[in-house]
Amino acid sequence: MVTGTLENRVRDLVKKMSIEEKVAQLGSIPASELLEDGRFSREKASMLIGKGIGQITRLAGSRESPRDPTKIAMVANEIQRFLIEETRLGIPAIIHEECLSGLMAYGATTFPQAIGLASTWDPELVQSVASVIRRQMRAIGAHQGLAPVLDVARDPRWGRTEETLGEDQYLVASIGVAYIKGLQGDDLSFGVVATPKHFAAHGFPEGGRNCAPVHVSPRELLEVFLFPFEAAIREAEAYSLMNAYHDIDGVPCAASRELLTEILRFRWGFKGYVVSDYGAIEMLKTFHHVAADEMEAAVQALEAGIDIELPRIKCYGEPLLKAVKEGIISETIIDEAVSRVLRVKFLLGLFTNPYVKVEEAARAFDTPEDRALALRAARESIILLKNDGVLPLKKDLKSIAVIGPNADTTRGLLGDL
Repeated sequence: MVTGTLENRVRDLVKKMSIEEKVAQLGSIPASELLEDGRFSREKASMLIGKGIGQITRLAGSRESPRDPTKIAMVANEIQRFLIEETRLGIPAIIHEECLSGLMAYGATTFPQAIGLASTWDPELVQSVASVIRRQMRAIGAHQGLAPVLDVARDPRWGRTEETLGEDQYLVASIGVAYIKGLQGDDLSFGVVATPKHFAAHGFPEGGRNCAPVHVSPRELLEVFLFPFEAAIREAEAYSLMNAYHDIDGVPCAASRELLTEILRFRWGFKGYVVSDYGAIEMLKTFHHVAADEMEAAVQALEAGIDIELPRIKCYGEPLLKAVKEGIISETIIDEAVSRVLRVKFLLGLFTNPYVKVEEAARAFDTPEDRALALRAARESIILLKNDGVLPLKKDLKSIAVIGPNADTTRGLLGDL
């Protein structure tokens, strides 16, 4: 698509939108809130997304959703059909899912955790893994994956270390770039939007506690913790990005214009949209205490550069509408954020091909070839260490018992997600 044509389409669509329709594009609704006994509810949709919606949160990953890929694809089509046929402007939604070590859906292929994928030291293998994830996601109507995690893990006490690609920023960048390229593909109209996270320095929290403040010098921040994200934007051209929960030097990442606009957009040339980590905007009020209410939180986040609130609308709904109507925030800023969202929706091909082929969904899941790739990745992730006498093991041992709650559990393969 010619860039000029794309920009004209985005501009023309924004001009047609009411302020309520614009703000709706900056929010997300959990798929579970649109379902009734596992089926799409037109009544709930009319109440919740009658003005349109930016995203749908985790259709495949919701406990209330059907497990069968065919039925998930059917619900995805019903959601899009409602938005296209029963809202004024007919704007489809982006459906996002978790996919760090495989699509988090029943029956999808499970690959090694991220720390294992990094241990393969093989970007081409990781790109192949992400390509399989892309195929499975698109088959059920998903368009965005909340991965990869590009946090450089520098504190092993941190409980999310297994989600990362390790402690070396160059390895994190190399594997992360490969994952993004595999997930997005050569043509985004057949790809899945990657979401590098958590921007930035989430893997170095005070005391190893999740969400705790990060204390890091400007040089180390740039050369270590921002480096993988810069590669993700400049080299892999990621179309989305997710902020981190914590603060750096007292400034919450969710309210940092320096991070989310000046560095990300002005310095690196990022053209996509920023999504909030789940609940991060409301946390400006409840956790960081830099906002007095949801309206202040919305204004701070949007002015900093967060375009979409996940996983549900708390601040980017009535509080944001009130801020616009009272002149606290300019509608021009709203238009900029909406334009970023719509631009990617056009690139994803949602306006020309919003539906999936239901009959092909199940066939895309966990094929023998996918399982063979998962086995290869698992084998190549193994690190063999020589026991030079440190471990109290006899040389003639024939077997070793693995004991504990995670010794033989499929759930343990999914990490902390």
